Amino acid sequence: MSATTQAPSLKHYEGNVLAPISWKGPITYVILGLLTIGWFGFGSPSGAQTRFLLSQGRDAIKLDPLFLAARPWALFLGFVILALAGFAAYAAVKRYRFGVWLPVLVGVAAVFAFLLWSGAGKEAAIPLSQLLAQGIVFAVPLAFGSMAGLICERVGIINIAIEGQLLAGAFAGAVVATVTGNPFTALLVAPIAGALVGALLAFFSIKYRVDQIVVGVVLNVLVIGVTSYLFSTILKDNKSLLNQPPGLPTIRIPLLADIPVFGGVFFNQNVLVYIMFAAVFVLQFMLFRSKWGLRMRSVGEHPKAADTVGIKVNRTRWLNTMLGGAVAGLGGVAFTTMIAVTFGKEMTAGKGYIALAAMILGRWNPTGAFAAALLFGFAEALRGTLSIVGTPVPTQFLAMLPYLATIFAVAGLVGKVKAPAAEGIPYVK
Repeated sequence: MSATTQAPSLKHYEGNVLAPISWKGPITYVILGLLTIGWFGFGSPSGAQTRFLLSQGRDAIKLDPLFLAARPWALFLGFVILALAGFAAYAAVKRYRFGVWLPVLVGVAAVFAFLLWSGAGKEAAIPLSQLLAQGIVFAVPLAFGSMAGLICERVGIINIAIEGQLLAGAFAGAVVATVTGNPFTALLVAPIAGALVGALLAFFSIKYRVDQIVVGVVLNVLVIGVTSYLFSTILKDNKSLLNQPPGLPTIRIPLLADIPVFGGVFFNQNVLVYIMFAAVFVLQFMLFRSKWGLRMRSVGEHPKAADTVGIKVNRTRWLNTMLGGAVAGLGGVAFTTMIAVTFGKEMTAGKGYIALAAMILGRWNPTGAFAAALLFGFAEALRGTLSIVGTPVPTQFLAMLPYLATIFAVAGLVGKVKAPAAEGIPYVK
């Protein structure tokens, strides 16, 4: 049977020629599986157990700690990863398409094996439920930042300025919440601050057609400089008046919060976490099930064709770039008002760039970007938890985890990703 008569659901074509097979994913999974077996499996002390705490102190239903034999379970997870690598190789040969679920399964298996090895024979238990809850909290700014980048890049604007938009939202939210004494005002002001940075990005990128990456980097430096100056000259000397924001409340959802292990993780959280969940759901629906989303995607893929059917390309880019800035600004609240922390210079610490990596890892899809943000947030929470447990891994290496994951994502080791076709290309009518 010829290539052109194969079932289209199983094959990926470029014209009439099959696209080349990519072995990056399967090879990466094989290496990770062998490392899991050799390092986490045989590297765990024989007969040692790892203790996991499945409940938090605020949970209504308390579960007994879970004891697992470290070496057998780590070896089992290593072979699971090798089995998934075999499936990935088969899928590559057959050119099956699958989403992010395969790398997610591999990542979960590898991380759990790492936890087994880290806590093997230790007196301190690994608080699994608390670790998951902290991972979600750390993922909040990354999720909002990745959604901001997605909204902009879906219409063809590269948003490198996410870092500056997060920082602007953190600054504005902290100041206004302190002055008013109401943390909810930060949820109104922070998006405006982020949208202003987005407007500058749109102004130079669309009107004057300046290189979008250069503009984004310059805007990041600009926001860092302005907020650092205002912090040093005004906020530092008037902390109680301008930089002491109250925290957003934690909302406990009855019944759902009583579910063992996961109830407290998902249903006893800060109000901004619930807004994040809702934003991901709404954006997923709007992007692929609404006229607005169709116009967005058409402008980002083929602006000339969109213009031909009456869509105002540059106006669409203007509005969505500002909307993306507003979403990132809302994410900036996570650094200050969400947890009642005072604003500090450069407190975003590169989270905007990690959010960009989450967007790429999620393949410009809201749910995929959200899953990637959770992965990076969990890596951040893992660093703090394991340093308390007493893991043999140096804390410096644990600090590198989110950035190593970012490198792997951008390098394409999780599979081939394709950006919108008109990304970064100015449109001249």
